[in-house]
Amino acid sequence: MTPEFTRIIDIRHLEAKPVTITASAEEAKALAKRFLLVAVNELEATVTLTRDGPVVNAKGRLKADFVQSCAVSGEDLPMKVDEALEFRFVPATSIETEDLSADQEIEITSDDCDEIEYTGERFDLGEAVAQSLGLAIDPFATGPQANRVRQESGLLGEDKTGPFAALAALKNPKS
Repeated sequence: MTPEFTRIIDIRHLEAKPVTITASAEEAKALAKRFLLVAVNELEATVTLTRDGPVVNAKGRLKADFVQSCAVSGEDLPMKVDEALEFRFVPATSIETEDLSADQEIEITSDDCDEIEYTGERFDLGEAVAQSLGLAIDPFATGPQANRVRQESGLLGEDKTGPFAALAALKNPKS
């Protein structure tokens, strides 16, 4: 699968200054399809890349303006994201998963979770930003019509099904 938002960076030509990447209209449309959004109106990231040997640290901000569907009513919800980005591009490891036995433990630290492997001298900053957008989307976002649709559909709300509803039922048992 070809990434929708590709910005290839060659580690041999890095400068410690901010790099800004912006999705074109075509890329935004493709990202909306990938993430099941109504539309991606704007996607921009400004990232400073610093090299530490073969490791490249990336710090910056992701800004996005998109429209997603309410998880309950399906209505369009305009959303904005403005959040910090921080990840590391690391050379692909030589450890193959087949070298590990089924009962062997691997310890993963929180730093490992934001590492993106690359091979050769290049990595895709655009795909890393696209994945960050995907993580920033709330798949359970609800809009102002959600409660009305729940009631019309006979769905019980949080007050009827949540953990405190069970406690309330114990306090006031039906006779």
